[in-house]
Amino acid sequence: MLMRIVLSGLLILAFYCTASGQVNSGLADLNRAIDAAPKFDEAKLKAIDELKRSLTDIKQAPLSAQFDLYLQLFRQYQVFHYDSAFHYAQLLLETAGRLNEPARLSYARLKLAFCLLSAGMFKETFDSLSGIAVAGAPDSIKAEYYALAGRYYYDLADFDKDPYYAPDYNRKGNRYMDSALGLFPAGSFEEAYYKGLKELKTGNRDLAKAEFLALLKRPDLSLHSVAVTTSTLSDIYIHEKQADSAISLLIRAAIADIQSSTKETAAIFSLAQLLYEKNDIKNASSFIEAAVLNAEFYGARQRQVQVSTILPLIEGEKINRVENDKKTLIVYSVIATLLLLLVIMLTFIISRQVRKLKTAQRALVETNYKLSEANKIKEEYIGYFFNTNSEFFGKLEKFKKTLEQKMAYRKWEDIISVVNTINLKKEKEELLQTFDKAFLKLFPDFIAGFNALFRDEDRVQLKDNELLNTDLRIFALIRMGIHDTEKIARILEYSVNTINTYKTRIKNKSVVQNEAFEHRIMEIRTL
Repeated sequence: MLMRIVLSGLLILAFYCTASGQVNSGLADLNRAIDAAPKFDEAKLKAIDELKRSLTDIKQAPLSAQFDLYLQLFRQYQVFHYDSAFHYAQLLLETAGRLNEPARLSYARLKLAFCLLSAGMFKETFDSLSGIAVAGAPDSIKAEYYALAGRYYYDLADFDKDPYYAPDYNRKGNRYMDSALGLFPAGSFEEAYYKGLKELKTGNRDLAKAEFLALLKRPDLSLHSVAVTTSTLSDIYIHEKQADSAISLLIRAAIADIQSSTKETAAIFSLAQLLYEKNDIKNASSFIEAAVLNAEFYGARQRQVQVSTILPLIEGEKINRVENDKKTLIVYSVIATLLLLLVIMLTFIISRQVRKLKTAQRALVETNYKLSEANKIKEEYIGYFFNTNSEFFGKLEKFKKTLEQKMAYRKWEDIISVVNTINLKKEKEELLQTFDKAFLKLFPDFIAGFNALFRDEDRVQLKDNELLNTDLRIFALIRMGIHDTEKIARILEYSVNTINTYKTRIKNKSVVQNEAFEHRIMEIRTL
């Protein structure tokens, strides 16, 4: 049971999605047709111009030929442009009067009545119909007269929409349609269409729907016939609350009207109404504008009145939506501005934190480097210390043994000779050379880094076999972390004043400021 409910729901959803997709596709087709309308109108006007070229010599033609030409021009204009259609209906009436043929005169008056009814001029239509004597007229004229009279009462009922008068108008219209249906050729479009229209006005919507659906299956319908049938059929679906089906039919009718250059049409107006009710304001607005242009171009008064009832509603809704969109845009702008300010503030905070982090990272790297450097220096100079002390103790032990031997045999002169063999200056130089080797092993680029702080003529020039000189050793000790001048003086066996003199002289020659010199020395990296 549950599965059947789910499947049923899915089928309904699929149906509505398909119907919605068809409507959207149809609306897109209609919008393209509206854009192409000038092309269809141009073809219409070209056909009219070809007929009008025959008017130059029409005065010399027989009256019957004149009547036929005016009729052709009337048919071109009858749903295209009211003023022109009215003009040629008057010429038909005048020519029929000159021919003095009752049938042609009735036919001309029918065309004038059709023209007046299409323009919404109900009183004038009634007067024109009242002046037509159909007794003795051919069946084709009688059928057209009764159908037009029926349409007149139907349109009057739709226009009035009065609960008292409208039913009576529809009843009168049905009586005229009954007369017309008995005269139309069997199987003709007119017979089928007006039969369906009568069933619709009588309230037999199912019969009317069946008639119109069967009619639409015919392959020989003209564009105008398709438009009239689909537009009328849409009324049934509107009454049955099947809006999507009605919209699809009205789209088809509107496209057919555009392709046939029919300006006297209610299809696109009805479509705009339905779309407005479905809250599709964009398309409703576009189509009501097209309906306005059609009504103004043709000159249909009742269409202009109908359009005026819904146009303000659509335009008002557009204005409301624009205002709502404006308010929404303002809200979004405020939110976006606040978010932007928040992002800027967060960016500033994060940037500041990143700078602090980078500074901390640089400090940490520098600290790690210094620790690593200190460890290297310690390792190197601990080894250097033990190596030097080992050699020193080796020499001291040898010296002790020699003295003990000499003292045991009381060889005093030999003792003095042994003591005199000790060369303290040489020992000191060897000690410094050992320091130089150990230092340059740790700081192989020290001399180049040191000389980079001076002009070419002031740079240190070492002698052959000289690793470091006094200038370099002073700042080598500083680079090792010994900044106390007194300690440096003791290591190098100079006075404090001498060391200060060396330092001042060296700094004065440098291309960097004196107070920055030792900082630059400390920047020279180990290996």
